[in-house]
Amino acid sequence: MTRVVIAMGANLGNRAETIAAAIERLGATEGIHVVAVSDLVETIAIRPDGPSDTHPNYLNGVAVVDTTLPAADFLAVLHAIEDDHGRTRTERWGDRTLDLDLIVFGDLIEDGNLVIPHPRAHERSFVLGPWLSLDPDASIPGRGPVSDLLAAVLA
Repeated sequence: MTRVVIAMGANLGNRAETIAAAIERLGATEGIHVVAVSDLVETIAIRPDGPSDTHPNYLNGVAVVDTTLPAADFLAVLHAIEDDHGRTRTERWGDRTLDLDLIVFGDLIEDGNLVIPHPRAHERSFVLGPWLSLDPDASIPGRGPVSDLLAAVLA
């Protein structure tokens, strides 16, 4: 089994219901076992030019799962769940019905075209805070303890 961390977010539609449905679908997928899910936190939308109060706020959280799937197959599951919830990929950092980001996949660092750990996770309090609430000893491979990373982001 490989321990996986997924960041979840939505800022369109019934955000909490969509995230709950995504977690349920993850747990129902063969080869995936949901270990823990953080509380959801409301955050301001982040756009390419920074925070935006003109776009709907996000609900964000983190799920920790164990899987027997290879990284590429796991990512395909995440994309299928997003697609089934109406996710479109027309605008970078655009509004979305569901966003499932693969943050950490065991100790794996990169996997072909897949960049692991997520290249911006260490900069995002809406990922680090919920993750830390689930695992006070969490660490991002190549970056360090989540507690230190969160402290740096909040400083």
